[in-house]
Amino acid sequence: MISITNLSYYLGSRALYENASLHIKPNQKIGLIGLNGTGKSTLLRIINGEYQADGGTISKAGDVTLGFLNQDLLSYQTDDSILSVAMQAFERQNQLQKQIDELLHEMETNYRDELVDKLGKVQEEFDALDGYTVQARAEEILEGLGFSTDDLQKPLRTFSGGWRMRVMLAKLLLQKPSLLMLDEPTNHLDLPSIQWVEKYIQTYEGAVIVVSHDREFLDNVIDVTIEVAGAKLNYYGGNYSFYLEEKALRNEIQKGAYENQQAKIRQTERFIERFKAKATKAKQAQSRVKQLARMELVDAVIDESARVNFKFQFSTQPGRHILHLDDITKHYGPKRILTHADVRLERGDKVALIGANGRGKSTLLRIISGSEPVNDGKRQLGHNVSFSFYAQHQLESLSVDDTLLEELKHANPNKTEGELRGVLGCFLFSNDEVFKKIKVLSGGEKSRVALAKVLLSQANFLLLDEPTNHLDMQSVNILIQALEQYEGTYVVVSHDRYFVSQIANKIWYIEDEQIKEYPGTYDEYEWWMEERKEGRATELPKTQPVVSSAPATNGQSLNGNGHKPSNGRASDEERKEWQKNHRKLTQQAEEAETKIDQLEDRKKRLEAELADPATYGDDKLMQAKNDEYRRITAQISQLQNEWEAAMLEAEEWEKKLA
Repeated sequence: MISITNLSYYLGSRALYENASLHIKPNQKIGLIGLNGTGKSTLLRIINGEYQADGGTISKAGDVTLGFLNQDLLSYQTDDSILSVAMQAFERQNQLQKQIDELLHEMETNYRDELVDKLGKVQEEFDALDGYTVQARAEEILEGLGFSTDDLQKPLRTFSGGWRMRVMLAKLLLQKPSLLMLDEPTNHLDLPSIQWVEKYIQTYEGAVIVVSHDREFLDNVIDVTIEVAGAKLNYYGGNYSFYLEEKALRNEIQKGAYENQQAKIRQTERFIERFKAKATKAKQAQSRVKQLARMELVDAVIDESARVNFKFQFSTQPGRHILHLDDITKHYGPKRILTHADVRLERGDKVALIGANGRGKSTLLRIISGSEPVNDGKRQLGHNVSFSFYAQHQLESLSVDDTLLEELKHANPNKTEGELRGVLGCFLFSNDEVFKKIKVLSGGEKSRVALAKVLLSQANFLLLDEPTNHLDMQSVNILIQALEQYEGTYVVVSHDRYFVSQIANKIWYIEDEQIKEYPGTYDEYEWWMEERKEGRATELPKTQPVVSSAPATNGQSLNGNGHKPSNGRASDEERKEWQKNHRKLTQQAEEAETKIDQLEDRKKRLEAELADPATYGDDKLMQAKNDEYRRITAQISQLQNEWEAAMLEAEEWEKKLA
């Protein structure tokens, strides 16, 4: 369909691409990945014809059509309704509709046979192009991307850049180009919209190239990964998870080849140095010199995985209770966000606040921070709680004339320059980069600086609103590591499912104007939501199973009425009850263990099936296996929690019986 051969493209003296090649096949779903600055967006613009290559060729089949979604579209504005803008995708159908309307209007005052004939031909072509369904298709896609029915007639200019981007995405999807190129499409989508786009791309009849830092999105939509690295386009025949495994294997092979070659070079150099002055060996030494010159060198493996080696601490330990929102009501005119809502945060809670845009996630963060007033209710911070708030608009508060070091010094004046350099190094700023001015940084670089400032603030409670926006995968991984090391409490709003699955031990979501809490990880929450949709789960699970006859926590035996027996010893009836409770809990633990063993066996079989080329060569089968794998992993985690809780309580009863 499209062949890129020996592509070269330079930025000044730096080669973004040098003799890079790629063949794009029909219906292929390609993920284009690589560190920021390696040229992913540039490649899309070269394919689209916006940039001219410095060398090589790009050949396209004659019937290939291109559709390109890029970040420049954020600034597009018009007074046309969003439905009208989306329907611009149907250029010919719109022309025919206009002709039909004009003919019908003319026939009202000047009815002639030739007008009837012309109308019939126009309507025939309009029908052949499915013209009568185009509006319904446009409405379906716009609503799939999160717009309400009432929004469809509103002018495009009244929406924010992120929502305008959704309209342009809808227009592209309706055009159905043979190659759809998407540059960071998930940046401005909420979770339901991301999931809708995933399903759409999975069944899209054309080829797709997508640049994204959303690992879960890539895993769900692509069947080929192209890594931009070393000015080349490296091919991997699978999704992002496959790429990670294959990349590790290739690196291991390359590392071995590099080390073997280096050993041979050192041995050859010693021979040359030892014998170059001896007449009897000079000829052989010269031969070895030529051998070294002809040798095709194996590149050393570059470790691109950044590690956080800085401990983010806070100076003041808070009390057990971090926050209580008590009977909170919040509305904007007739739009109600929260009504008599209640939620509590305890020390050590790591909360991800998720859900569709417009539900009030950012509003809730501002209420928690105290920057957003409520209509009713109380916000109570706990003892010694100090918080720091990260949001996208805070990038604008960075001092543009400060260097990176100066900006971090404002956040924590007690840190030495060496310590601040260490923090900046964790966030991928090294050497002289620490002296860059804020004003020359990209959006992603500013995000990293702002996040570093938040973590340096020594706050024991963090509020983070979409912290992974504009971060590449390496930077997201750094943030995950930093939050894993962070010993305080936080609430994070994010649509990045991989990120959320790594950093949260509780999930919050807003439903029916209430703040709901799922007491577990995101994978467990996702599994529970699927069960709920199927009608197999209704109530939120408890953090731990509650046993009504649990032993007293002070170590003293109680009788059946809740009192210690008068002689200080348990009666036979009480001991029988304890034995019964012990047997019951032990049985519960054994049943959970049996289920875990069964699920672990199935998980191993699935892992083997997922590694089988016959599986990852079949998109639908691969998707089904991946879905089952995630469900089983979540079930195992839930059962392990139940097993642990039952065993702990069983041990308490066993102590009583001893």
